[in-house]
Amino acid sequence: MRILGIDPGSVYTGYAVLAIEGNKLLPLANGRWHLRGHSMGKRLLQLQEGLQELIEIHNPQVAAVETVFVQKNPNTAIKLGQARGVILCTLARYALDTHEYSPATIKQTLCGNGRADKDQIGWMVGRLLGMRPAPEADAADAAAVAICHHHHAPLRRLQAAQP
Repeated sequence: MRILGIDPGSVYTGYAVLAIEGNKLLPLANGRWHLRGHSMGKRLLQLQEGLQELIEIHNPQVAAVETVFVQKNPNTAIKLGQARGVILCTLARYALDTHEYSPATIKQTLCGNGRADKDQIGWMVGRLLGMRPAPEADAADAAAVAICHHHHAPLRRLQAAQP
């Protein structure tokens, strides 16, 4: 199975594709899209095209996306919401089973602390996936989302199986 993890952003969006082989998680792709240009429409199109290409190359079976956290700046929240909309629509277009996780859940799952900082997340992702050096912040966050889903998926399957 392959898990696609996404850390949405309006300028940088992190992505990771992890393969599950036995008890191991193997990184297949990890990075970030730098969405360029002043027009939000152009940046969203770059995001959609990059995500489509990634899906077509790696053929993930499931996707995990970080949810929006509360923003102090309404304009930032709107732009982040637009990026998430493009991501969720593109995942639906490819009929990917999509799950969403809050930043606190992701941090708690990886580090045992819902308030872990970016350095702690990066270090843990590097450690769990055997990536030296650890990936950049946005890419590490995307890998963390995928790892979080991997840890929560068995519980989700049990919950879905109950009458």
